[in-house]
Amino acid sequence: MGNQKNLNKQAGTSGEEIHPTIVLVHGAFVDASGWEAVYNKLKKNGYKVAIVQNPTISLEGDVAATKRVIDTVEEPVILVGHSYGGAVITEAGNDPKVAGLVYIDAFALDKGESVSALIKDPVPGAPAPPLLAPLDGFILLDKEKFPEAFAADVDPDKARFMADTQIPWGIDAVNGTISEPAWKNKPSWYLIGTKDRMVPPDAQRFMANRSRATIVEAEGSHSIYVSKPDIVTSIIETAAKAIAEETLIK
Repeated sequence: MGNQKNLNKQAGTSGEEIHPTIVLVHGAFVDASGWEAVYNKLKKNGYKVAIVQNPTISLEGDVAATKRVIDTVEEPVILVGHSYGGAVITEAGNDPKVAGLVYIDAFALDKGESVSALIKDPVPGAPAPPLLAPLDGFILLDKEKFPEAFAADVDPDKARFMADTQIPWGIDAVNGTISEPAWKNKPSWYLIGTKDRMVPPDAQRFMANRSRATIVEAEGSHSIYVSKPDIVTSIIETAAKAIAEETLIK
């Protein structure tokens, strides 16, 4: 009944549309500002939205940061993770407030898996991310190769800015393992960017199918959440409506 009460509270009256709270979780090398366009569209459409600012030092720390945000909002919650953010929501999604997961070009890891375990054996023929050698326990991408690899369909000036403002990705985040994947017990949706040069589309399909996600494919780079916010917003809203309907039925 807790979900029912909170849904009614968010709806205001029985004649108004019901919206779960959306929590957006960014990935490696970037910060939460990349969600701005998606955030604005969701807010315009009446959703409550919260954004996590991950330190990206360790998976454990990023899960804790996400749970702190979940604690501040009403249930039900839909977690949305981009790239490495998918690993974060896979673990943080076990929180009882979380009703669903949305993966955007993301790592939907299984129990005991880490991002490093999945990327060490790249898909044959797939482009290799331009990772630099670790320095003091952190990884960055080659700035010159960043735009093509990470943000090929983003405005060139913006892509260069993203390259120059990278956030170092901690080795402890890359190697962090999942204790129990939330997608085993909660519904998930997965947006595959078919032009992704960081997480190969075939690898995304494998993870999406394994997690029994509702899959949408769209032409877009790894930064599809920046370049094509309408598509990203659409799959989030699809998930939100499905969660709202199911919660009301219960």
